[in-house]
Amino acid sequence: MLNQKTIDIIKSTVPVLEVHGTAITKRFYQRMFANHPELLNVFNHANQKQGRQQTALANAVYAAALHIDHLENILPVVKQIGHKHRSLGIKPEHYPIVGENLLGAIKEVLGDAATDEIIQAWAEAYGVIADAFISVEAEMYDKAEGQPGGWADFREFVVQRKVKESDVITSFYLVPKDGKEIASYEPGQYISVKMDIPGEEYTHIRQYSLSDAPGNPYYRISVKREDAIDDKPAGKVSVYLWEHVNEGDTLLLSAPAGDFTLDQQDDRPVVLISGGVGLTPMMSMLKTLVKTAPNRPVTFIHAARNGNVHAMRDSVEELAALHPQVKAFWCYEKPTEQDRAAQAFHKEGYIDLPWLQSLIADKNASFYFCGPVPFMKTINRALKEWGVPAQDIHFEFFGPAGTLE
Repeated sequence: MLNQKTIDIIKSTVPVLEVHGTAITKRFYQRMFANHPELLNVFNHANQKQGRQQTALANAVYAAALHIDHLENILPVVKQIGHKHRSLGIKPEHYPIVGENLLGAIKEVLGDAATDEIIQAWAEAYGVIADAFISVEAEMYDKAEGQPGGWADFREFVVQRKVKESDVITSFYLVPKDGKEIASYEPGQYISVKMDIPGEEYTHIRQYSLSDAPGNPYYRISVKREDAIDDKPAGKVSVYLWEHVNEGDTLLLSAPAGDFTLDQQDDRPVVLISGGVGLTPMMSMLKTLVKTAPNRPVTFIHAARNGNVHAMRDSVEELAALHPQVKAFWCYEKPTEQDRAAQAFHKEGYIDLPWLQSLIADKNASFYFCGPVPFMKTINRALKEWGVPAQDIHFEFFGPAGTLE
């Protein structure tokens, strides 16, 4: 445990972290990759270039400093990051590397303001925080490996089927190469795919939500092809999966992880709201609900640019036709002429609160949403404006965690 003097020093740095946090974490990653380039095999290079990883880490460091005297308050964040670390293969031996370079970055960015006393306090605090992560992640590693069909690190899977779902999304059905049992998972969880792409110096690891219900002899991921847009480069892994990974090929997967999961003990209505490829965890939740909770009303709302990029529409409409508990609605930002002729959507433009209120009879429900960050900010703002309690609002970022406020 930290003594009161150390706690007071850490607390005194909170305003500084609020201002300089991202500069510190940006310098941290520069230092760490220069000193340990092998870690470039683990971290998402695109998130580094876009600054998302630096911002996420800055937010985590800020929260740790703010709650240094009550670290149990950030346990949900620790668990969320722990799931990601376990899926990537982060191990206890990585934490001293992080600590050394984080302290070095604090000293570099803050200069003389980072006194020896402050650096020493942060060294002590980092030790406590690192121990919390290591403890949580050790339990996760044990659970992932010890469960029926579980495994440690990465396991070979074969692409059994490759199915194009829309102009931008393709599904991959993956079965274990060894023919043995696979671990179950909670609806909403993801797996990591580890790839060595020809011509690339480093290994790439990406997380993809599982887009089918648990209980099948396969895992299904549904991958959006990320092409280059303006100054945003193309997604190396998604494009390679689309263009070069075919049925019969082998991929390396980590066991399912993630804390964005369907609460199956709650018997209230469920509202699933997605934008674009954010529908993947919602498909897992929807398919699970019709199997396991036939009396639980489900409202499935999806936003897409138009019908050409709307994946799995037929699958959802088939489920709605077979299961009266399911109601499905589509919002198209820019419908095509074919969409208009077929009356293929329920709203044009964007999801807003009045439309949500017209579809959902009672806000006493569990709300889950996922999609691009601007989309999620809109949904979050609408639900709060409606008065939906925070404990009934559940969401997940694709990539490093951010804020919707």
